[in-house]
Order: sequence, then structure tokens, then C-alpha cells
Amino acid sequence: MLTGNHLIAGQWIAGDATFENTPTSGPVNSFAVGRVSDVNAACEAAEDAFASFGATSRADRAAFLRRIAEEIDARGDAITDIGSRESGLPTARLEGERGRTTGQLRLFADHIEAGDFLDRRHDVALPDRQPLPRPELYMMQRPIGPVAVFGASNFPLAFSVAGGDTASALAAGCPVVVKGHSAHPGTSEIVAQAIDAARIACDLHPGVFSLIQGGKRDVGQAVVQHPLIRAVGFTGSLGGGRALFDLCAARPEPIPFFGELGSVNPMFLLPGAATARAAEIGTGWAGSLTMGAGQFCTNPGIAVVLEGDDSLAFAQAARDALAQAPAQAMLTDGIAQAYTGGAASVADQPGVETLIRSECGTREARPFLFRVKAEDWLGNETLAEEVFGPLGLIIVARDADEMVSIAQSFKGQLTATLQLDDGDAALGQRLLPILERMAGRVLANGFPTGVEVCDTMVHGGPYPASTNFGATSVGTLSIRRWLRPVCYQNLPVSLLPADLG
Repeated sequence: MLTGNHLIAGQWIAGDATFENTPTSGPVNSFAVGRVSDVNAACEAAEDAFASFGATSRADRAAFLRRIAEEIDARGDAITDIGSRESGLPTARLEGERGRTTGQLRLFADHIEAGDFLDRRHDVALPDRQPLPRPELYMMQRPIGPVAVFGASNFPLAFSVAGGDTASALAAGCPVVVKGHSAHPGTSEIVAQAIDAARIACDLHPGVFSLIQGGKRDVGQAVVQHPLIRAVGFTGSLGGGRALFDLCAARPEPIPFFGELGSVNPMFLLPGAATARAAEIGTGWAGSLTMGAGQFCTNPGIAVVLEGDDSLAFAQAARDALAQAPAQAMLTDGIAQAYTGGAASVADQPGVETLIRSECGTREARPFLFRVKAEDWLGNETLAEEVFGPLGLIIVARDADEMVSIAQSFKGQLTATLQLDDGDAALGQRLLPILERMAGRVLANGFPTGVEVCDTMVHGGPYPASTNFGATSVGTLSIRRWLRPVCYQNLPVSLLPADLG
């Protein structure tokens, strides 16, 4: 049952005003609009909780994470039902995303039990060392305090209330205040109910987790500027993320803002691979472009090819596949409008050839496909911007040198892909150092949609893909965002943290 309220320190709190969700089918529900006073109450409760939660054992936190996963699974049908109605995503996608969400929680439970994330170090005392003695030194990673998380629109589970940011922060020992996304408030509330049920079962401080629904810009600003918040996790648009990043930097005490802001994820089709399987790659690229209505931050929106018959075969295969793609519901009306506006902007750029132009509904998306010569693409920043949806742009280079120049022109990306065969090694060796500097993940002979949740995954990259090139929002390394190293010099053993024992 939905309350329509915020969850603040274990209490369901109503608001002065309400907003409604916009489901694709079924009943419309009302939810409380967030207020600055709600932010203050949640942050104060989180700080109060940190004294105990930050000192919990790794075993206790692991048990909490696993219990959250169990409570989410117990509500699986309800989550899938309202999640698919609010987001327009199909049932199978929501069920898969729920599995990813609970899998992340269990992965972090295993990770903190192993203890490697603590990066424990010990230098023994050398009292007789000349010319100066050395003290006894211990070092260990420690939780930073309350963390704010902004729910993402395109992943109502895996990047939202109990998603990777929340899971990793709780694993680190940091209480979490979530600013829920207004596109799926019902989904957010049911997941919050699961987290609170797990908190009660594990007998933890109620301030460990809070959810604030809806709210206007002042609520988001209040979250990132609250003096008790120590770091922020965000997945969303470049404009919104950059505004919050600037607010974090402008605080009297600046804090880190870990924002994942978007990417066009270029794919480079090298000549050997193009000769061998241009049509196959074109069809696969079209499938990746249209997956989830193109609403993935790893959507490979740009393909770079060399001019010639192989590039024409690639473009024709992609065009044929995209022409058969059905209309798909987008997450919100606003996202659908931004998509059609972005497609119109691309079509109007000099030198752009339209291969597929589509008519889209109020909340439905169909593919667009464009082609442009490298000389018209280079220097045109509009063509390098992300269009969130199933839109593809093919850049045609004259030769390998121009392909390298295109690679050098890209700003930071989440991913970059090489389609290559054995004969492409020389060009691949020229491109790889460029792509390593450009992207957080470099793929060969695949497509970037589908982010494996595991120890080695990096989901981040240089700006504007993310605001911190040394961090990832997926994989176990993401826990490091919510930790800081502390050195203990000559402290009595009785005062050292238990994890150093």
C-alpha cells in the first residue's frame, strides 16, 4: 500500500502539497512534495545515525544489505507492477533490473565481509632508528558520514532508491538521504518500505535511511548544500548535474559531487572488421541503439566509419533494422519532447544527411538515423552532444588519419568501442591510447549497453561523462567514493577501530 509520503527517520511524513505520478496505464497516485524542512530533518537524523552506523561491524552491515535484498524480492510483484506503469518499461526489463539491484546489494555484502576495501596498512615502530625514531602507524579507510543520493529517471531500481550509490554508501557505513525522482515515486516508495523493513529487522538507527519525494529545485539545492551532507551521488542530465556540482563546490566547506552526466559512447568500425562483417555490425548497432528506447547512458549514439562500400553496407543494415523497430514508450513526456527536439537540432546542422526520420507520439520514441562527413562533424559541438533516445549518427572519415582526429576530438565518455579484426591491429594500437584517455571503459567487438556489476567494472570517465574521473558508480570500487583514509599514530590498541585488530 502506498502512503504517498516521505520516509524520514523511520516515519512516514506528509507534506503541505502533493504531485501526481504519470503512469502509462492504471490509477494515478498522489505524493507529498518535498520541502526544505524535510531535508533538514532527514540530514539531522542521518548525522545522528552516523555515530552508531559508522561504527557497526562489517558483518552487521552485510546482514543489513542482504536483508534489504530479501525485502525487495518479497515485494517483487508490486515493484514490477508500479515500476512498469510509471516508467513505461516492459515487465521483463523491470524484473531484470530488480535482480541487478538485489545482486548489487549482495555483492557489496560479500565485498565488505572480505575486508579488502579497507586498504589496511601498518608500519611498525622503529624506536632505535637514526637519526629519528619512527612511530607506530596504522592506516585504514573510514566512512565519511551522511551521503545524499539523487534517483535516476532511466533506472527506477538499479540507479535509484536502493541502487548502486545507496548500496555502496550503506556498505561503507554512511547513512543515506535519497532525493527520489518524480518520474517514479510509487516505485521509490515501495523500495523505501523494503529498506525500512530491513532496518527495523536489523535494529538500526532510523536515520540510516530517508527518502524525500518530489520537490522543486530548492529541495535539490538544499540537499547538496546541507552542512551535514558529506558527499553526493547523482545520475542525470549534464545541465542538472553541473548545476548541483557547482553548488557543492561553492559551499563554505566544499564536498565531492560524484555525478554521471551522460555520454555518446562512440564506436569505431575499423576497415578489416567492416570488410568482414559490416552488415552484421550495423544490425547489432541498431539493436543496441533501440534497447530500452535508447534510454541508457551507455547508448552508442555515434559510429565512426571509413568511406567506401563497407561503410555503405553498414549504414544500410543499420537503416533496415531501425526502420523495423517499433515505437517504444519513453520514461516521461518531457524526455520524449527533448528527444524529438534533439533529433530536429541534429537534422538542421550543416552537412547532415537524414537516413531515417520518424514521427513520435507524445511519450513514444521511434529511431532517427543521420550521416555526416568528418569535415562537417569536427568542430560542430551540437553534433557531439548526447540525444537521449534511439538516435544514431554515422560519421564518415576519409582515411585512418581522419578517424584518429575524430577520436582525439571527443570529450570524456563513459565508453568507447572498437570493432576490429586481426588485420586492424595497427590502427587499433593508434586508437587505444586515445580511447583510454577518453573513456572509463573500452570495448572490443561488442556493444556498451549492458553494464556488468562486478569487481572490475568502471562506469565513469573524464568530464562531462562524470564529474570525477577517478571514480566509478558501478562495481565494488564505487565504495571508495564514500571513504577516506585515516592514519593512526601511536594510538593505544584499545582506541583503534575494531577492523584494525
